[in-house]
Amino acid sequence: MDRIRSNRRVQIDESQEPKYDVAEDGAEGNGMRLRLSDINVTEDQEPFMGVKVRRRASLHRDYKGDYIDVASHPYLMKILQKQGDKQVVFADKVLKFTGSGKMKRRILLITDFAIYILDPETDALKRRISLAAVEKMCLSELSDNFFAIIIPTEYDILMASTRKTEIVTVLVEATKSASGEVEVAFSNSFEYQASAELTKEVQFEEVEGLWAVELIVNK
Repeated sequence: MDRIRSNRRVQIDESQEPKYDVAEDGAEGNGMRLRLSDINVTEDQEPFMGVKVRRRASLHRDYKGDYIDVASHPYLMKILQKQGDKQVVFADKVLKFTGSGKMKRRILLITDFAIYILDPETDALKRRISLAAVEKMCLSELSDNFFAIIIPTEYDILMASTRKTEIVTVLVEATKSASGEVEVAFSNSFEYQASAELTKEVQFEEVEGLWAVELIVNK
């Protein structure tokens, strides 16, 4: 397999990631039940303890679930109700990598049945993925914000979020009832299907206290 190495590395710190207003707990409306976790998750309850270098800020963090107040956005409620989803377990803005390697701002919604990717600028649903289709999640062993969701029957997703720990924990719990607990794999180099016909390798490294991500196209 030939490999084409990209010309640039991606370096992201938390100041570059999406900003948001934190919604109040207990938000509810239009028949949509929002399960906003206020559980204080400790190190030994998370799915990657003892494997990954952690930021101090991510330890013993209170998880809220909905960080964009889904019930206040009619277009989100309409999309979820059309699909028959009534329980939102996570909602936030993230950065998503396109097949060409560009970063796009997206809204990530996780319900008890599916993952939704939406465009916050056009209010359009870009993709809906059944939880039963998720095989595993790939993360590096560093304290970066990146994670990939692997969907063998379709194509995969590479995203970045300062709430990655919560997203992984939520998906592990949500998939238990949908298809059995999803695998969480750790490596500083892994492949993901960026599109139907394009496979990329993601490589992570830490240099002088900063981490960098390099995308390599496999042909």
